[in-house]
Amino acid sequence: MNFTGKNASSEGYFVLLGFSNWPHLEVILFVLILMFYLMTLIGNLFIIVLSYLDAHLHTPMYFFLSNLSFLDLCYTTSSIPQLLVNLWGPEKTISYAGCMTQLYFALALGTTECVLLVVMSYDRYTAVCRPLHYTVLMNPRFCHLLAVASWVSGFTNSALHSSFIFWVPLCGHRQVDHFFCEVPALLRLSCVDTHANELTLLVTSSIFVLIPLILILSSYGAIARAVLRMQSSSGLQKVFGTCGAHLTVVSLFFIPIMCIYLQPPSGSSQDQGKFIALFYTVVTPSLNPLIYTLRNKDVRGAVRRLVGRERPMHS
Repeated sequence: MNFTGKNASSEGYFVLLGFSNWPHLEVILFVLILMFYLMTLIGNLFIIVLSYLDAHLHTPMYFFLSNLSFLDLCYTTSSIPQLLVNLWGPEKTISYAGCMTQLYFALALGTTECVLLVVMSYDRYTAVCRPLHYTVLMNPRFCHLLAVASWVSGFTNSALHSSFIFWVPLCGHRQVDHFFCEVPALLRLSCVDTHANELTLLVTSSIFVLIPLILILSSYGAIARAVLRMQSSSGLQKVFGTCGAHLTVVSLFFIPIMCIYLQPPSGSSQDQGKFIALFYTVVTPSLNPLIYTLRNKDVRGAVRRLVGRERPMHS
């Protein structure tokens, strides 16, 4: 196996082709992506700050939601600023180190989100199906343990893939047909057989995408059965409010991810892949805060308390 091409790349840079096939779209995309990125920053920071400041939100659900918001902030920031720079100017390069860092963090944070969404569905299952044992089962120590396990599993999985990509000889190929450094896009640059890498990616993607999805759907199956037995309409509304929001977020995240990672890199249209990736890196993280906070009485109450508390200070 010849690694000379790889070493040449490691000293240089990559060209992120992004949306250069559609130059007339680049300005429109820049404006739209910038708007979504600002929405992501404001919305997710709002959830983190509010959950920290309001004692009523010091519950497992909002602890995990704060983790999700922090995750989304990091995830979008790992690729969006670079994309905005590339869309704005003619320069579309990224250094080799920058590309590998972006690859590592994007994959780590994406995997962490898959696991964290399972943890959040377990929290909802416990709240609805085991309400009398909820505070014992979801004690602060266990919640912190679940959050740490989510982050560790994501960063470990990413270390595995990033190290595999690091040893794939790219033979001087520099043009990445994507807007950020993603595993399938980099595998396409290789001049050797990458079936082993593709198989590893498919297996780990199945573990971190399909298994979480099955666990989430199982949790919601149990919740649905419990809800159907409920007599109180207010209880029903509350369950549908919190669980409906979580299921919407799960759908927006898992469906595009499955389209990209659960098929071989050679089997999908690259242009289609870019727009799907744009959806889960730009749109989904900006919608999560809206989905969780709209029609949410806890959040509205927390905002009122916060505003009420600050008003006397201004007078």
